[in-house]
Amino acid sequence: MSRIDYFRDPKAPKANSVVPSVTAVVQDDAGRLLLIHKTDNDLWALPGGGHEIGERIADTVVREVLEETGIEVAIVSIVGLYTDPEHVLAYDDGEVRQQFSICFRARPIGGSLRTSSESKEVRWVAPTDLGDLDIHPSMMLRIRHGLDEGRGETYIG
Repeated sequence: MSRIDYFRDPKAPKANSVVPSVTAVVQDDAGRLLLIHKTDNDLWALPGGGHEIGERIADTVVREVLEETGIEVAIVSIVGLYTDPEHVLAYDDGEVRQQFSICFRARPIGGSLRTSSESKEVRWVAPTDLGDLDIHPSMMLRIRHGLDEGRGETYIG
């Protein structure tokens, strides 16, 4: 399934669903960031995905990161809540989802890099190399917040 991300675009279609989801800012000991090259929109992003019935939200983070990257993680903290109604995801099946994402900081505790049906490439990226990748502005906001551990506050927006 493919999708188009609309971010503060007046031509965006109206949302017809909301699905709680997560993303994870995962850094290794060298300070590199775990990123995936997504199959659905061809952009680089933090690993993450939708919350499922019967799961704790922290379990969603651990499951999604492992599924998409092969890396096992432990949750460290919450980066922020991202609920901008002007960010919608339009899927080719007609679903137009309003963003509702909780971004977490996590640390790797095991596993090895691998791709999945949702990630055509997975890599550790130095923060100084982020400008070389095609990353959606809403994802860059999460990345900036997640890398700024000195902020001391959880983003809510």
